[in-house]
Amino acid sequence: MASAEWTTPGVYAGPGGVLTDAAGTLTGELTVHTTWEQERAHIAVQYAGASEWYALAGSPVDCPSSEASRTLHQRAVEAVRTGGAVPFSPWPTTPVA
Repeated sequence: MASAEWTTPGVYAGPGGVLTDAAGTLTGELTVHTTWEQERAHIAVQYAGASEWYALAGSPVDCPSSEASRTLHQRAVEAVRTGGAVPFSPWPTTPVA
């Protein structure tokens, strides 16, 4: 079974922080981690120096390949830097007419 993992430490949450499922909003310096397997990507964050990981609200996300998971991870990092405490949505959506 193919899998991929990506980790980016030292990411500062933007204004409003980042929304997680279990811990609510996190702020400050975080590590972002993405694990991909079987066309699903799980994104989690943790406070710098902590041991507990929290699933990003909106995770897991459908993701077709390990290559796409790298792009998805970068979008998660950018979402954390942007802040706003909203569920993560990595792929552009087309409005329904």
